[in-house]
Amino acid sequence: MDPDWDEVNRLPPPPLPPPGAGPNHDVQRPPTAMAFDNAQELLWVGTGGGRVTSYIGRDLQRYTAFRVQPTLDGPIRQFLFTDKGVIVLGTRTIHMAMRRGPTLWSLRHDDFKDLKCMCFTSKGTNEILVAGWQDTMFVIDVNKGEIVKRVPSNPHCYMILKKSRFIVAASKNGYVNILDPTSFTLVKTWQAHAAYINDMDAQGEFIVTCGASLKQQVQQAAQTFMLDPYVNVFDLKNMTSMKPVPFPPLAAHVRMHPRMMTTCIVTSQHGQVHVVDLMNPNTTNLRYANITYVKMFEIAPSGEALVIADGESSIHLWGSPSKIHFTDLAMAVEMPDPETKAPDMDWSPDTPLSSIGMHYYRDALFSAWPADILSDVSSRPAQRDINISSLKQTEWGYYGAKPKGTRRNQVEEPRKDKASEFLHPPKFLSEKARESALTSGLSAAAEIRAESDVDVPSGGELDSLKPDAPATYRNLEIKYSKFGVDDFDFGFYNKTNYAGLENHIANSYANSLLQLMHYTPLLRNMALQHAASACTTDPCLLCEMGYVFDMLQKAEGSGSTCHATNMFKSLSNVPQAGPLGLLEEEASGRPLAIMVQNLSRFLLDRIGLEYRSLPPASTTLEQSVFGLTQSPTPDELIAKLLATSATMTIKCVACKNEQQRPGTTFLHDLLYPAPKPTPRVTKTPRTTFSQLLRMGVERETSNKGWCSRCQRYQHLQMRKIIHSVPAVLAINTAISTIEHRKLWVTPGWLPEEIGVIVDQGQFFCFEGQDLKLHLQRGMHNITVYSLVGMVVNVDTSAPLKPHLVSIINVAHSEPTPPPESRWHLFNDFAVRPISTAEAFTFNAAWKTPSVLLYQLKTANNKSTTDWKTNLDTSILYQDLTSVLENRTCKVLEVDQEMPNDQTIVALDTEFVALKQPEIQMNADGERETIRPVSHALARVSVVRGSGEDEGQAFIDDYVQIREPIVDYLTKFSGIEAPDLNPQLTKHNLVSLKTVYKKLWVLLNLGCKFLGHGLKQDFRVINMQVPRAQVIDTIELFYRKERFRKLSLAFLAWVLLKEEVQLRTHDSIEDARTALKLYRKFQEFQDAGILESMLEEVYKQGRATNFKRQQAQDEVALHRMDTPPVPVPQETAAAAGPTTPLRKTGAAGGMLLGSASGGGGFGSVPGFTTTPGRGSPSQSR
Repeated sequence: MDPDWDEVNRLPPPPLPPPGAGPNHDVQRPPTAMAFDNAQELLWVGTGGGRVTSYIGRDLQRYTAFRVQPTLDGPIRQFLFTDKGVIVLGTRTIHMAMRRGPTLWSLRHDDFKDLKCMCFTSKGTNEILVAGWQDTMFVIDVNKGEIVKRVPSNPHCYMILKKSRFIVAASKNGYVNILDPTSFTLVKTWQAHAAYINDMDAQGEFIVTCGASLKQQVQQAAQTFMLDPYVNVFDLKNMTSMKPVPFPPLAAHVRMHPRMMTTCIVTSQHGQVHVVDLMNPNTTNLRYANITYVKMFEIAPSGEALVIADGESSIHLWGSPSKIHFTDLAMAVEMPDPETKAPDMDWSPDTPLSSIGMHYYRDALFSAWPADILSDVSSRPAQRDINISSLKQTEWGYYGAKPKGTRRNQVEEPRKDKASEFLHPPKFLSEKARESALTSGLSAAAEIRAESDVDVPSGGELDSLKPDAPATYRNLEIKYSKFGVDDFDFGFYNKTNYAGLENHIANSYANSLLQLMHYTPLLRNMALQHAASACTTDPCLLCEMGYVFDMLQKAEGSGSTCHATNMFKSLSNVPQAGPLGLLEEEASGRPLAIMVQNLSRFLLDRIGLEYRSLPPASTTLEQSVFGLTQSPTPDELIAKLLATSATMTIKCVACKNEQQRPGTTFLHDLLYPAPKPTPRVTKTPRTTFSQLLRMGVERETSNKGWCSRCQRYQHLQMRKIIHSVPAVLAINTAISTIEHRKLWVTPGWLPEEIGVIVDQGQFFCFEGQDLKLHLQRGMHNITVYSLVGMVVNVDTSAPLKPHLVSIINVAHSEPTPPPESRWHLFNDFAVRPISTAEAFTFNAAWKTPSVLLYQLKTANNKSTTDWKTNLDTSILYQDLTSVLENRTCKVLEVDQEMPNDQTIVALDTEFVALKQPEIQMNADGERETIRPVSHALARVSVVRGSGEDEGQAFIDDYVQIREPIVDYLTKFSGIEAPDLNPQLTKHNLVSLKTVYKKLWVLLNLGCKFLGHGLKQDFRVINMQVPRAQVIDTIELFYRKERFRKLSLAFLAWVLLKEEVQLRTHDSIEDARTALKLYRKFQEFQDAGILESMLEEVYKQGRATNFKRQQAQDEVALHRMDTPPVPVPQETAAAAGPTTPLRKTGAAGGMLLGSASGGGGFGSVPGFTTTPGRGSPSQSR
């Protein structure tokens, strides 16, 4: 009750009968039954004379009135409500009427002697059970109004029936009987009160009763009855009695609060009202109604209204004047049509027939054609302005180029609104760069914005309310040019600072789930902390998730994208992934919603398993969230972060044998109520998300299974005893029927915040006003969760494919909490902000959630980067080379060479092809790339960029590839089949995880990567490197106005006078060459001649078609393999040069610089270059 609750209205007592009136006089009698309607704003009152009256709203305006039974038959006992009408129980009559008053059926029988109560059965609103002070109970079919079954009730006579999970019956001798709702057999009996039960209510798991006991007065030695000063409470779930709730004013009436599952309202006969929490009976909310004698009271289904009947037959309506209402989502009350007098007409020959009104009809008119015989016809095509002068004339007419927009064998659909149906793919970046350079006044960025403004639909209506999925929710396709995927304009689809994920790789349906986990701070921190540890397990999905999350964090600027290729490769290498249907190639036809739900369960289980394998790099964040003083163990962290600790109890119905086993889980499936037999069901009780979550967590089910004591299959009852809840609550929605979808489309049904209380093994969930009330009371240790986001299933009709997107509140992952929520729609690489209303609006036709993630509200905006300071770097100093004579690199020295943010390393990689490109000819006769070539990393070489060993490699790893290789690209990579064969290779062959971790450690130590054309290297490596950590020589020696980037071989030939890549490529050689070019760039920059030298380089390139020229006296040279690094020995000799030197001056002055300078490059002799800044050669 709110503090402003007070009496809002009052119905006066009925008038007294006139003098001499007999017992059959039709006069309004005192009320004997009251009930609030659960579908409309109506209050129903039954009187002692067998009449029923209804009143509308807080004003208690009289609505309908009708008689149920003769006056002499007695009073009205009870009301029940269905979607069709109201069921009224009299002493000898059962009557069903529409809410407007007309009778649907009325049942009267000789066996109806003294009926007292009724309730619904297991068939819902289609069947009721009627009982009274007689030896027979009756089962009534509500749809037919007939008795379908008789059930003997001897020796019990019932005065109150309530329907919960069982049928709860109060007998007239003080017992509470639990009846099976299907067979009506007796399940359990309690002695509630010594004499009789005055009132009883049941809801959910609880039964509350108040009654009287037999008292004996010593002086008069007479027996009297006195109300008990307490309320008895019984637990239906555990079938036990609970501690009574004390009520010193003597409890007369009791009701459970319809919205607060553990709260009851108790009244005394003199107007004292207590609002009591059953879980904490010592704290109550006391109110007092100025009423001399409380005869009965009822509470509305909304919990916002209370009606009390006093001893003077007045009816008092209580509630908050500002928000009193009877039921949530109430249907409009149908009011009678006002009588309108027909207008007088002056009939004459000139009166038009159209002024004569048509008669009323009930059947469909013949002119109302069914929709299946109607068809839409096309309209005229849009006219085009054609310039006749541009056409060419022939003997049969004129012809010209077809206007762009459709293919030559297609015509336009004139009725179709293209702008609202599809997002047209933008132009390629290469096309925009070329056009922007040729067009003045319009930059490429401005053109992107212009195209975006045209193609992206706008409007006030929510996209989720549209009948079909709009373009922003549909599956988007990446287009390819001859430059590959990097030429695609991802910025057209993403104007935010949040990176998307590319969807052109296998198993990319999981992109939405990865995005959701990334923006859950606790999950993201777990993955990064584990990736920063010394884990080298392959495959390790938690490490791969950490790498993906790190990429998403490092992605810079709007339109940035990443791809989870390595993550999905590792997923396909897990043996359990295929049988579980988590791989697209092995789950043909399986719905994506089921796949992502199975994947979420699988990933959470793997996280729990792999996180325990090694202690995390740091637990600072977890200690601050949970208030821990000491660093917890991995098992303790998993229990607090992910695990819902529970015990599963299994009980045999036949022998009552009970067993227990661990029931801890990382993810919960929502459990929906059992479907009703007919689609027309009552709206009460209202199903909330909190109820479904509680059912899903406790998982109380009944199945047939093997009983070890009975030694046969029996019905087993299973339920969970909950001990604790985690910081991250993962939920699968488990939507499978249209009834489930209808629940989700209810406005405001999914709460943005929930509160959870775990008490005595039970799980209680609250939302909305209930949550606010519990937080205000502060009586329980309530855990509040915030909704981070959800994975949403988008169903589209053919030919479009179903799709998954994620809707995420990125505000929870920001370092500082923003003033309001920031909901974003992540559709693979397309990211856009959406409103809160759009995020929480679902559509039964195409938009339903699949996975939800809730996180502790106190963990929002918690982030840490201490995993970088605790980064395990031991892998950089491990010498994994098995054969000493084949070493091509020298690992870093632990004490002397410690990489940091000032360290420069030269990088080069080699690839092999896993799939050949798919190319087709389009309708215009042009080559169109359907899917580009798929590369895999085959070799990685990293060279020192400074120090005494500058130019010497410290990483030279060949990568073991599990996928079939279609082309080793030996001409460009130098890789041959034996190099990647574990049995035949002579090189250091390692897993992809090992070489990736080395590069990832260097990246997070702040090292700067130097190379030539690193963009493609980073894409194949699957690594996101910030621009500040990239030194790319292809960009250093590039002039945008020249429209051409220079190759490494050409730059080496012109600037260094060296021949590289003569027969094939070698990654160490290319990395060293890039390092030399960088030193040459620094030399030009220091001398202030960079621009002039670049102009001269391009000039020579145009003269030689950007290819090296062989001099007449030059001998053909062959490139040698990378020489092995000698084993450290006192007598070891230095290795020879890798690249042969070109003769100086052979090109007749076309070559720049001089090769006659002395001094080697680092410790590898034979390199000739001008020492740059920071080079040790400057001091020699």
